[in-house]
Amino acid sequence: MSVIKTPVELGAAIKQARKQLGLTQSQLALAAGVGVRFIGDLEAGKPTAHLGLTLTVIQAVGGELTLTGMPMSEEIRNEA
Repeated sequence: MSVIKTPVELGAAIKQARKQLGLTQSQLALAAGVGVRFIGDLEAGKPTAHLGLTLTVIQAVGGELTLTGMPMSEEIRNEA
């Protein structure tokens, strides 16, 4: 598990996962249903990347987003 605190760190983690899977940016974009430019911007750490598309890309490389350290009500925990 990686601790990600900045868009640049997230981009680097996605790039590393993509490379470990042997995918080009074009192949990842096709698999995730996004544009190649979006993948490039995301890997570069663009802070305004669309969250929904970012989550789709994370899932396309086999990852998931987990939030820790945030106060949550029991109701929200049960929904997850």
